[in-house]
This record gives sequence, structure tokens and C-alpha cells, in this order.
Amino acid sequence: MSNANLLRLGMDLETGATHEDAIRGREAADGCDAVTVNGCTAETATVQDLFTKEREDHFVRRNGKTFAGTHLIIEVIGGTGLNDEDRIEQAFRDCVETCGATLLHIHTHKFTPQGVSGVAVLAESHISVHTWPEIGYGAFDVFMCGDANPWYAVEVLRRHFDAGEVRVRELLRGEGLVPEPKA
Repeated sequence: MSNANLLRLGMDLETGATHEDAIRGREAADGCDAVTVNGCTAETATVQDLFTKEREDHFVRRNGKTFAGTHLIIEVIGGTGLNDEDRIEQAFRDCVETCGATLLHIHTHKFTPQGVSGVAVLAESHISVHTWPEIGYGAFDVFMCGDANPWYAVEVLRRHFDAGEVRVRELLRGEGLVPEPKA
């Protein structure tokens, strides 16, 4: 495997280990059950770090819930232009701008005889699509954390693909994993 592929996987170039593997390796070598950071186990250190005033954790706090981000499953039904890579890339760009996100990279692939798959990698997470233009269907995922608002993407996608119908399901990713700080 090339060094570039290891970096994409988040692995150490020397050993092929991930950061998490390295921590587990130190635990095993020390004979300890947990890593201690500033007098806390790794598990509690992570939770504490999320609530220090200096750290911007990008977790969302809304309606008494704390979660990593909002993931929308968006189905475009009766849409047009779902076989056009340029149109899909522009829809991604417009979603990013409208939602207040930060675009890092877009990659699309056009299939023969039809269909497009693509992903927009964001600082806040991602937007992805798989299309079946022969039936006017596009399956979009819009996952964003921090201050970005993925709900704005719904109308952008409806407009870009002249959708007859748009169905949306919301998932709060990581809900319940991080407790609220004690007052």
C-alpha cells in the first residue's frame, strides 16, 4: 500500500497503525486497562475535553440534546437532470454555500449507460448521492456538524432537479454519547 493510501486511511506511515491502535498498544505493553490523561482515564478525558471553554467541539446542542451532527436522508423523486455530473456538482456547491458549510473536495463518477455517484467532502462532514435517472430518483445524504444547517439543502436539491417530491428523514448522529456538562 502506498504512503498516500495510508494517509487516507489515517494510518501511521511507519507502522501502518492508527492512532487508536497505538494507544491500545501502549495499554497492552504497560499492562494497564486504560490510558491515563491528566489523571483521568481516556474515556473520561475525552468527555471532559469536549466541554472545556477553549475547545470548539462542533457538537450540536439543540432542544436539550447534544449530538455530533444532523444527517439527512433525502430522496429526490420525479427529478430531472440526475444523469448530469456538472448539474450534480453545482447542486453540491449550492448546498454547501446555502447550508453555511465548507467544501473540501468533490468527486463524481458517471456510469454507462446512466447514473451518477458522488461525494462532496466537507469540513463539517459530507454530501453524497447515487442516482437512477431512468426513474427520476436521486438518493442524497447530507451530514453536517457544527453551525452548518443541512435542512437548507432540501430546497436546493428540489430546485436543482425539478423534483416532483422530496422525502426527508433526519438522524441525530452520536446522540446520547456526550453528556451535558454539569452546571
